[in-house]
Order: sequence, then structure tokens, then C-alpha cells
Amino acid sequence: MSSPNNQRIGFAVLAGIALLAPWAALQAADAAPPNVLFILADDLGVGDLPCYGNPHVETPAIDSLAAAGVRLTDHYAPSPLCAPSRAGFLTGRFNHRTGAVDVPSNRGLDRMALSEKTFGDYFRQAGYATALIGKWHNGLYCRDHLPHQRGFDLFYGFPNGGQDYWKWNLLRNDKRVTHDGRYLTDVFNDEAVRFIRDSKEKRKPFALFLSHHAPHVPFQAPRPLVEKYRRRLGEDGGENVAIIYAMIEAMDTGLARVFQTLKDEGLWERTIVVFTSDNGAYLGKVGGGSTARYHAGFSGNKGDVGEQGIRVPAIAAWPGRIPAGRVVSVPVHGCDWLPTLYSLTGAERPEGAKTLDGLNVMPLLLGKRQPELDARALPFQKNRYMPAAHSDAAIRRGRWKLVWPGAPVTMRKDSARDNPSYLRGVVRPHWEMPLDRELGPVPPHQEEKPRLFDLIADPAERRDVSAVHEQLVADLARSYDKWFAEVMTDWRRSRQSIVEHDRAYWRDRAAPDPAGLFKDFWQWKRAPQNVDPETADPLQVFRGFWNASEN
Repeated sequence: MSSPNNQRIGFAVLAGIALLAPWAALQAADAAPPNVLFILADDLGVGDLPCYGNPHVETPAIDSLAAAGVRLTDHYAPSPLCAPSRAGFLTGRFNHRTGAVDVPSNRGLDRMALSEKTFGDYFRQAGYATALIGKWHNGLYCRDHLPHQRGFDLFYGFPNGGQDYWKWNLLRNDKRVTHDGRYLTDVFNDEAVRFIRDSKEKRKPFALFLSHHAPHVPFQAPRPLVEKYRRRLGEDGGENVAIIYAMIEAMDTGLARVFQTLKDEGLWERTIVVFTSDNGAYLGKVGGGSTARYHAGFSGNKGDVGEQGIRVPAIAAWPGRIPAGRVVSVPVHGCDWLPTLYSLTGAERPEGAKTLDGLNVMPLLLGKRQPELDARALPFQKNRYMPAAHSDAAIRRGRWKLVWPGAPVTMRKDSARDNPSYLRGVVRPHWEMPLDRELGPVPPHQEEKPRLFDLIADPAERRDVSAVHEQLVADLARSYDKWFAEVMTDWRRSRQSIVEHDRAYWRDRAAPDPAGLFKDFWQWKRAPQNVDPETADPLQVFRGFWNASEN
């Protein structure tokens, strides 16, 4: 990786120790570093909160947090999809570098190379008690890739991409925890309260990555809240939307308990709180019903680089430090949070830490100008499986955004091959198994010409102005191509290390029997029409790691 190259093309790179240095003014006010509470919602769109314009849902705790701090209007998730986006938040590095480019955990495409340092590694280095509570989805089916092996003292949650909200199965580090009648969102907020109190008793600062599952599928919520939104939305609201809003309010109610615990324990003024989401809302059909709802007028969807897919809520509050009630429109990237929060510790980076892609935006949060943020370029790219340079890709610089639409053939998911393990993980305890290591080349496809949008004049991305700004299109495309070539070099290296580790891990271990693992989870509707599910052997019908051939 070449930091000078990154600097030339305008991407945010932390090349030196200076950007991780403590802020003298803050240190002078209080020598003790602050606690850190980073809250990540799942599939929460930019239009899903009242403080971002939603007229239906109620989230008084999150709205109060926004009133007490700064609300970012142009904050971007690292990716429009869960696992790669979380990798960016956790490492402060573009997700491609880490190895996480997609969600199929059975192929290890959600994994971060073990050489990557996480939020947990950083804050443990600074002497913090560290925890990840909630959803992981950055390495399943292998203990070495779980959070308590990646810098977190405590992992209390699930490694899979989804989980049942009532019949959940969790891990407390290596110990299985079975559902007890509580709603999953309440379970995570309860555990956050316990962790905060325990950390205070141990007289250690804490760094908590509270990774909520809501409002991701399956759509499940406490009945009284669902009834409330059924009445509020009326006949035209739709059942899925009523449940989604109920899930969001349930999360907010639990966060109110977490915030009150900080106040009761005398930690509120000593804690910086960040609330955001991993990607935009999914606006489509689930179970035959629509999830379409208020989305602040933006185009795009979860999974694509339209603004609604990558622009997500972000709120930061630190009473007495971050001025209250501010709204900031300067673009901020999800990779910025780790360097920003870690700068407050004054500690050295962990040994072996790699160059970060995020910038320390604490001056911006404090109300100061950061001219370097105005001109930097923010790149995005996501398709299925092998990354394709000009499919579902974008680069924003200032008011301008260049977009390559996703080529359909590169966006399709092989659900019959990849979903059985995910579906099993929603309702069954976590297990280990080898990866399906096969990953084909990018399929042949027709690249569309990039489209240029002026996000100030046209935030909905309706008017392509590329024809009247040809030089700008060429400049942005050149910057994007340099970025993609660089991060793909790192991705190939990370992918190789992930596959090699998996081979070594299973060299002397007995793999589980896939016929038993997936007996109830084969997706027969995805099978060829001439296959009889009563007589066919699913191991012959559906491809995967269970094939006899080495991959």
C-alpha cells in the first residue's frame, strides 16, 4: 500500500502519529480519557428517525442524544451491505483491504484477515475494558475469527448475519446462552447496562461496541408496539412497516435505559456516545409485504451505492465537550470513527496496526473547520462475490458524486448455495465448519457509463449531468480507479490469508456432516425444476464446501 499515492488522489489516510495524538484542550479539562459507547443499528435508514424527518416513529432517547450533541446529515457507511460496512467501522480501513466484501459467511467473504486490528484491539491497547455486544457477522464458523479473539474482552451476541428475536441463541465468549423469554433487543441493552456497571466497579474506562440487530429481518417486535404502529399507520401503512417501526422504538426504549445508567453511575459527562447504522434501509418485498417507507427523498436501497444505501444517520454526543444542538453537513465516513475516538485516549497504536483510511474528525465535532474534509474523495464499491471495479461503485468529492450502476449479473446472489448456513444460524446455536472456498472470476458483463450527480442541487440523484462536466467525470473516474486498484491488492492478500488459515484450521479436524447440518434448510425452490426433493440428494443438487472436491 502506498500512502503517498493515497494522498495524491485525495483519499483520507492517517500517515503519521500526529492524527492519533490526544487533544490538548480536552486533556487539560479532564486528564482521564473518556469512556466510549459506539452504537450501531442494523439496516436503519436515514429516514427512520424523527430527528431526520420521519413523521411516524418515536425515538425520544435517540432524538435527545441528537439534541445534546451533533447530528451529521452527510454521514456515509463504509459499504451499503452489512459485513463489509462493519469491517470498515471496526478497523478504520476501507473494507476491501480487510477481506470483507460481501455477506456469505460460508465462503468467508465476511471475514477480516487476522492481521487486521479492530476497535477492540485499539482500546485494549489503551487500557480499556472492551466489549462487543450484539451482532458480529465478520467471521463465523471458526473460533479464531470471533470477537473475543479479536481484541474484545467480552463478546455477548451472535456471529451470524441474522437471529430470531425471541428464540435466540447467543454466545458469551465461548459459552452458549439460550433464549429466556426476553426480546433480543432488550437482551443486548440489558447486557450493555451490566457491562457499564462492571467496568465502573473495576475502575477501568470502557469501550463498548453495541451492535444492535434491529431493525434487520426477521421482522419481530413486542405485540403492544406493533399494534401501536398498526393504528398509527392505518390500512395503507403495511404490516412490515408497522413491525419495523416497533423494532426501532423498542431499541430506543432500551437505549434510554443505557443512557440513564451512564447518568446514574456518574459517567454521562465522561462518555462519548456515537449512534449510527451499518447501511441504508431495505425498501422492497419481504414475506410478500412491502418495507417501503419514508426515506427522506433519497434514491437507492440497501446493497447499492445510491444515497439511501450508504448515507446513514450519525449522532455524536459528549456533554461539556461537543457543543449541543449542532447540525453538520460536511461529509464524514464510517472509517473516521475509530481514529476519531481513539485519538481521545492519547495512547500509541497497537503493535502491527496498519495505516488507517479514516480521518480524525474530532475538530469538526467540536465545531471547528477541517478544510481537509472538504476536498477529500470518498469511494464505495459493492457487488456479489469477486469485486467488479465498475459495478455498483461510486466516488463522492465535495458536492459531486460519480456513480457506476450495478451490472445485474454481478449483483446476483447464489442463494441456494449460500443461504442454508445463514438460515440455520438464525435459529440454531453457532457451530464450526470449513469454508466453501470457491470464488469464481467476475462474470462477463456490460459496464454502463458512469453518471454524475450534484448532491447539493440534486440530493435525490435524478439528473445525470455527466455530459456537461466531462473533465470532472474523467478526474473522478481516474481517482476511483487508482483507489480500486490499490485496495484490491490488499484484498487479494487478505483473501489468501483467510483461505490459508481455514485450510490449516481444518487440516486435522473432522468437518461436520452437512447432511445433518442443513437437513431442514435446503432451499428447494432454488433447485432445478426436474429435481424431486423427496428423493434427490441435496449434497448433489446444491454446491458448497461439502463437495468432495478440494476448492
